[in-house]
Amino acid sequence: MLSRIQSVILAALAGTALALAGCSDSATSPAATATNVVAPIAGVAATTAPALPPSPVPAAPSVQAKGFFVMDFKTGQVIAELNADQRLEPASLTKLMAAYGVFHALKSGRIKIDDMVTISPHARDQNGSRMFVDVGTQVSVENLIQGMIVQSGNDATVALAEHVAGSEPVFVDQMNQYAQRLGMVSTHFENSPGMPGPQHYTTARDVALLATALIRDFPEYYKYYSQREFTWNKITQPNRNGLLDRDPTVDGLKTGHTESAGYCLVSSAKRDDMRVISVVMGSPSIRAREDASFALLNYGFRFYETRKLYAAKAPVLTVDVRKGQTQQVQLAPLNDIYATIPRGQENTLAVAADVPNPLFAPLARDKPLGKLHIKRGEQSIGTYDLYPLNDIAEAGFFSRLADDVKSWFD
Repeated sequence: MLSRIQSVILAALAGTALALAGCSDSATSPAATATNVVAPIAGVAATTAPALPPSPVPAAPSVQAKGFFVMDFKTGQVIAELNADQRLEPASLTKLMAAYGVFHALKSGRIKIDDMVTISPHARDQNGSRMFVDVGTQVSVENLIQGMIVQSGNDATVALAEHVAGSEPVFVDQMNQYAQRLGMVSTHFENSPGMPGPQHYTTARDVALLATALIRDFPEYYKYYSQREFTWNKITQPNRNGLLDRDPTVDGLKTGHTESAGYCLVSSAKRDDMRVISVVMGSPSIRAREDASFALLNYGFRFYETRKLYAAKAPVLTVDVRKGQTQQVQLAPLNDIYATIPRGQENTLAVAADVPNPLFAPLARDKPLGKLHIKRGEQSIGTYDLYPLNDIAEAGFFSRLADDVKSWFD
């Protein structure tokens, strides 16, 4: 004779089998109605009406430069490039990395913005563009930052390097470590201001990565890059970035010039919710680097747009759950998902999910359960982890047993 427990188990198994075979009169369970269709991309309407073919995207403008690189700040999407990975002299674009090192020291608390720095002979004796600090005087870190960024002062840069690291060579070693950490694989520095040297080089792509990191990691100090002028020692010098006056959407970043490097300019501009970064290196004149940067920024904004496709923690997919206290789970990305695409071509985007179905409890909100793939034609826009919006604990013994039976019919 069957025990009472065996009878209950067999009854549960039989009921589940009948339901799965379609022989039960009970209503369809929530798990049976689970959908694996990914939520549509925001702003992309499904339509069967004939549409005009998307407007073609012309080639980037031809400009006077040895190399350039144009990218969207938010997505990192490349918009245009020329000799982007060719090693070139950065000249005073080097001061972007010097600033990164100073800002990092400020943010970590190793130095303070109102620290007073004693100017050394080594700092005062720098050649090239200068802030005109005097040996033995004390200058605040904030004033030296303005001298480095606005006036492109080599003396201010070395004074900051010595204050942060004790000596310029140690600071330069830090600069190179930061470059590697940021993925600047074709960059090496010999000094902090950007004087020429056989092992002092970078690429347009690497400089764009650095500019992105500066804006992203240290927004509280970005204001200095749009400052129009700075006065020290009764000498007023204007910001050398002429695009600040030429284009009101430009708010940074840095110029550079030596005889061997030519004229360089890193520009950043924001229009509406889109920020574009342009790096121009090796132009023959100040006017040429400004014209090139202006044309490349306009090209980026005119022919491309950056759109939010999915919001952070907004469900994009519902998946069945087995052996859990609930029968379905919603999956979502942890962060907003953006894409930079040619204007008018949002309907060329396609999305697909790679998620096991069903999933098995327990499920935790901090563990990714699948991938969301976004493509434009054959080009991959990106792949993003999907997380459950809720923790799901394991169900009781009989519910798990019933799910085992369901799996026989999958």
